[in-house]
Amino acid sequence: MTSNELIVICDWSAEWAEKFRTKAAVIREALGTHAKRIDHIGSTAIRGLAAKPIIDIQVSVAAFDPLDSLVEPLKAIGYVWRSANSELTKQYFRESPGQERTHIHVRRLGSWHEQWPLLFRDYMRLHVEEHEPYVDLKRSLAAQFQNDRAAYTTGKEDHLWQIIRRADRWAAATGWTPVVSDA
Repeated sequence: MTSNELIVICDWSAEWAEKFRTKAAVIREALGTHAKRIDHIGSTAIRGLAAKPIIDIQVSVAAFDPLDSLVEPLKAIGYVWRSANSELTKQYFRESPGQERTHIHVRRLGSWHEQWPLLFRDYMRLHVEEHEPYVDLKRSLAAQFQNDRAAYTTGKEDHLWQIIRRADRWAAATGWTPVVSDA
């Protein structure tokens, strides 16, 4: 699947953390206690790591049902539910047309799929030696698959699994648990 959007990898920006904080505060206000955690995830959450300039936000909830308790408040603040998302472990929301690119991943609190991006983020924040090989791969894939996001994402899979295996060993050795929610 291709898109008309060119894949661009940008050097890390301190603005990403501020953009997350601003967006997360609005999401927290909209969802209240329904959101058990709101976390900045993905490469933009890792100081020094180059990334696509898209803020990824993970909202952890006890349950998806009733779905309207997620869809309506997020819709009211400008996010669009992607009901056709094929990943059944999450509900996925995107920005409204014309707004800054934002991905909201709503996952069940404590699930493996919720923990994975938190472990990846925390491990990468502490293991800067992992940054350069990952960035090199991302830049290479972005050049190769300029407007094919699916191929770009698939191209990262093996490398990400290698990182998460190291992160898992690190977590077991350190007793890692996710830090307090970002928002």
